[in-house]
Amino acid sequence: MDDMDFPTPDVEIESVTPDELKGRIDAGEDVTLLDARMESEYEEWKIDGETVESVNVPYFHFLDEDIDDDVLAEIPDDREVTVLCAKGGASEFVAGALKERGYDVNHLEDGMNGWARIYEAVEVNRYDGAGTLYQYQRPSSGCLGYLVIDGDEAAVIDPLRAFTDRYFEDAAELDVDLTYAIDTHIHADHISGLRNLAEEGVEGVIPAAAVDRGVTYADELTLAEDGDEFQVGDATIETVSTPGHTSGMTSYLIDGELLATGDGLFVESVARPDLEEGDAGAEDAAKQLYESLQERVLSLPDETLVGGAHFSDSAAPAEDGTYTAPIGQLEEEMAALTMDEAEFVELILSDMPPRPANYEEIIATNLGQQETGDEEAFELELGPNNCAASQESLAGD
Repeated sequence: MDDMDFPTPDVEIESVTPDELKGRIDAGEDVTLLDARMESEYEEWKIDGETVESVNVPYFHFLDEDIDDDVLAEIPDDREVTVLCAKGGASEFVAGALKERGYDVNHLEDGMNGWARIYEAVEVNRYDGAGTLYQYQRPSSGCLGYLVIDGDEAAVIDPLRAFTDRYFEDAAELDVDLTYAIDTHIHADHISGLRNLAEEGVEGVIPAAAVDRGVTYADELTLAEDGDEFQVGDATIETVSTPGHTSGMTSYLIDGELLATGDGLFVESVARPDLEEGDAGAEDAAKQLYESLQERVLSLPDETLVGGAHFSDSAAPAEDGTYTAPIGQLEEEMAALTMDEAEFVELILSDMPPRPANYEEIIATNLGQQETGDEEAFELELGPNNCAASQESLAGD
């Protein structure tokens, strides 16, 4: 959409940055958005929030000089409206057409692409291990990562390629050396930053169990076996094999306090089991996931925090703003975790959402079987992650 050449509006249009918009939403301000993308794009991926009112009117309705009255009637005229599109071009044009008709409007700078570049680090306040633990959050896609630091060392778990520079910048600001970059599995929703960080001297770590999927660069990295430990200052990161979402799915227990579960378990749901072997292998993978959850995750102390690699719109953050929760709380809130195997398998196979967009190309890139440039990689991973077994929260059932 934004590849079109839109005329410059005759009126001056103010812009709001993605960070400014996110700040307003986080502060609980009422925000009204006019999303000018096509309906299919809007339905797949949009900006949500408890105080966000969002209206979808595609940009082509504004191309004619005489805009249909029914179109204008959909747009609130009693408050400020922020117009957005994919990259920022169409939204400025649409905002101009509306301002000429008396609307109070601005537009989102760089559109949804700009929104996708928001990446926040939030301290996990309930973490009681050595050093300090941060959770990285990408609100556009729900991607989560972790940065543990102690002494003069740091490790990042589930890094994103789009934010490779950010990890070094954060390490420099915290006056630590980035020692390890660790992946929980071969991701299907975003391009991993592991190899990029390894090329800059960071020790890259992938689960040994993931290699058989066709990883082409295993010889260049450290392979983590179940029980292996990695030291970051006085903090210990222990490898915990938790297959199910994928055959190589691996969790990492950070100093006995937080289990970074990758896509095995989230604060609102459990993993989907069909992204590696498709529908044909989903039932067996679901049984494997059940075993991993029961024997490797739920066997940990109740107070152990769980932090997944993603969160969905149905997830509720903890008081510290992180998407983490104690294992005991999840057992109380998520019936799936107390079911027998047959019930569990039936539940998670019954309501799986659409598979992540471009997931086959993303997997091929993360395996090293396909070369993908930075810009193309960023475009491939735009949109929701869809890595959970259900589009609705399983917690509280």
